[in-house]
Amino acid sequence: MGEQHVVTRCGYVAIVGRPNVGKSTLLNHLLRQKISITSRKPQTTRHRILGIVSTDCCQTLYVDTPGLHDGQQDKTLNRIMNETVLNTLHDVDAILFVVEGTRFLRGDERMLGHLAQLTIPVMLVINKVDLLAEKKLLLPHIEQLSGRYRFGEIVPVSALGGHNLETLEKLVQGCLPEGPFLFPVNQVTDRSSNFMASELIMEKVTRQLGDELPYEVTVSIESFQQLNQVLHIHSLVLVDKPGQKKILVGKSGKRLKSIGMAAREDMEKTFNSKVMLHLWVKVRSGWADDERALKSLGYME
Repeated sequence: MGEQHVVTRCGYVAIVGRPNVGKSTLLNHLLRQKISITSRKPQTTRHRILGIVSTDCCQTLYVDTPGLHDGQQDKTLNRIMNETVLNTLHDVDAILFVVEGTRFLRGDERMLGHLAQLTIPVMLVINKVDLLAEKKLLLPHIEQLSGRYRFGEIVPVSALGGHNLETLEKLVQGCLPEGPFLFPVNQVTDRSSNFMASELIMEKVTRQLGDELPYEVTVSIESFQQLNQVLHIHSLVLVDKPGQKKILVGKSGKRLKSIGMAAREDMEKTFNSKVMLHLWVKVRSGWADDERALKSLGYME
């Protein structure tokens, strides 16, 4: 008896939708670990992030994307983020279009317009169903949306609560083409440790500042070195105006210290190492509208 040939499947699946519908939370729960930053502030995710889930016979390559959004189109950063989303649509084998409960806003309509031009399978993922006050409204909402587009599947989930994610995973695996795995089975992302460190700092900045958060804030890792069992990370938080620096540093530097402590705790879990984090805030005017600056900050990869 010859050994049985196991058929493997591997493919890319984009997670798309307007800002704040829970795309990054969904990715983290599908991966069963955190690689994509989350907050209640729209536009937390600014980069295309790959999350890899490997089973015995399937490797699913989830692509988390920035939220497709209107407004601030004059900013180069916004244009690049929207281009990232739209380019991703043509590079994948299937799409998860994430919406929020029974809300279907202008941003969702815009996304649906882009999906209408595609021939690959699109699944509608209705997230945050656990938060619906009127559960009976969900079925008519699903019927109405299924009349608008021929979705491969419509799956109600709660990304945060983990509800119905196994069903979603099985449906996704059924869309993947046959082929060899593209990454080692123990790898969970294609992003570097530097990138992960900058994202963790950005998440804490976003959560600490909330509504005070200026749009023109980003994080740059200046150095990342392992010395004697300790990871030494030097990082800059860049803002556009001196007043934004003042908000970020806080009274007597308290806010920046709090951001640094929270980021360091997460880094120690992520990198499984003691971390010394050195954090500075620097004003660099116009960085969000400067292609060269955006390229050096990794926004145009």
